[in-house]
Amino acid sequence: MNIILLGPPGAGKGTQARILVEGRGMVQLSTGDMLREAKDSGTEMGKVVADVMAKGELVTDEIVIGLIREKLEQGGGGFIFDGFPRTLTQADALADLMDEVGQSLDHVIAMEVNDDALVQRITARSTCGSCGEVYNDMTKPIPADNKCTNCGASDFKRRADDNEESLRTRLMEYYKKTSPLLGYYHAKGQLRWVPGLGEIDEVAGGIAAVLD
Repeated sequence: MNIILLGPPGAGKGTQARILVEGRGMVQLSTGDMLREAKDSGTEMGKVVADVMAKGELVTDEIVIGLIREKLEQGGGGFIFDGFPRTLTQADALADLMDEVGQSLDHVIAMEVNDDALVQRITARSTCGSCGEVYNDMTKPIPADNKCTNCGASDFKRRADDNEESLRTRLMEYYKKTSPLLGYYHAKGQLRWVPGLGEIDEVAGGIAAVLD
C-alpha cells in the first residue's frame, strides 16, 4: 500500500510516518532524507545530486522522481511519500512514475488541524538535540531530571522559527501550495481526511482506519 501524508508544519506527519514504518513495515520516502542519502552514495544519480547541491542550485523535479524511482524499484512493504509532491506538476509526474513501475497510489491522507491550536502547540515544542525526540511544554514536558527519555541526553533545542509570526507565514505558504493538491486528489477519489490534533494514538487510529 502506497500513501501520501499531507499536513501543515507541525501537524505530526513525521511522528505518524514513524508509527507506520514501525508497525506496518512501510518505507518513508522523505525528500530531504533521500537527497542527503543520494549525495553520499557514490551512485550516478548521487553524483548528479552532489553536483547540483555543491553549486547551490535547486534540485529539479526530474532528479527527485529519479530518486523515488530507485526506491520503488528496490521494493518494500509500501511507501509513505513525505514532502512530495508539493505541486500539481509533481503530482502528475508521480502518477506517471507509479504507472511505469506497475504500482498504485492508494490513499492521500490529509491531517486536518485548527491553525490557532497548531500554533499554540508548536510554540511550546522542544526537541532533543541528540536523537530528535519531540517534547511539548503542555502535553509532553521535558523530564524533571532534564534527560531525554529516549536517549538520556540533556541537549534540548527550540527551533528559531517556532514562533507565532514565522509559523503563520509557513502555514500560509503551505496552504497556498497544497490547496490545489487537495482538489487534485479529491477529484481522483483518493483523498481522506483525518483529525490531526488529537493525541498521537488517536491520530494513528484515524490513519489506521483509513488504511484498513
